[in-house]
Amino acid sequence: MIRRLLPFASLLALPLLTGGLAHAEDGAAIYNANCSVCHQAGGAGSPGQFPPLAGRIGKIAATPEGKTYVADVLLNGVHGTIEAGGASYMGFMPSFKALTDDQLAMVLTYISSLNSPGAPAFTADEVKTARAAPKKAKEILAERKALNDAHPLP
Repeated sequence: MIRRLLPFASLLALPLLTGGLAHAEDGAAIYNANCSVCHQAGGAGSPGQFPPLAGRIGKIAATPEGKTYVADVLLNGVHGTIEAGGASYMGFMPSFKALTDDQLAMVLTYISSLNSPGAPAFTADEVKTARAAPKKAKEILAERKALNDAHPLP
């Protein structure tokens, strides 16, 4: 009897042994579950309410400072007025720090790649570093201004 159950027991243990790979999330799925309500499918944005991400985030993340900034925004949220894609947005984006470093790296890589060929990928270690230095809303806006002063943000 035990011999007949042994193959079934190993099947039940498989998810534990593979680290739950069957349930692995990718950046698009994380984006769709957490971000698309505001930023819309494919990062198109919502005119006057939420800025587009497609074609912009990959350009911003092209520098180390830009990568840090977009990770900071996702981890800490942001509120206040920003200029993006030639339009002004006054809004509030919540923090997504409840997501893991791996999940945040996947979603950042996904949104960075939207209409931005050759956009950089993000690693969990980069997110972990940003998480270790939390920032307040004013600091996020100052970080954005410094980036924009160095090279205009899209």
